[in-house]
Amino acid sequence: MTMVSIKEQPHCAQEAIQYFQKHCNEDSKIVYEDCILSCLTSDSPLPQWYLLYDKEKIIGCAGLITNDFISRMDLYPWLCALYIDERYRGHSYGSLLIERIKKDTKENGYSSLYLCTDHLGYYEHYGFEYIAQGYHPWGGSSRIYQAKL
Repeated sequence: MTMVSIKEQPHCAQEAIQYFQKHCNEDSKIVYEDCILSCLTSDSPLPQWYLLYDKEKIIGCAGLITNDFISRMDLYPWLCALYIDERYRGHSYGSLLIERIKKDTKENGYSSLYLCTDHLGYYEHYGFEYIAQGYHPWGGSSRIYQAKL
């Protein structure tokens, strides 16, 4: 398995945009394109976007962002858009992305990493603890988790 940071390897940006768009909500496609392209010219450590490869094939992705469309804007950074292709699930490949994002988060001076999700039982295996309920602009809500680094 090989992991790529789009900020470190900008030649992968278009491939990343296509992959994220393929696996996201239809209304979010332009958001991923704009955010991934903008990170290439930003001096800020955030956002970051990652791809996980099995040889030449992308099998997963994730992001590290300042806010995940959630009411708790006092909390950041956020792990977002973690996705592993269904054929590759069950082998803890998601943990590779999570650990890289935790490492980059800590190296950039943050002491915690957050995520919002409705998945129960998955992220707890990787050091995340439930801390609150958060609310989305479209009226929904999600559980907020924190991993102390």
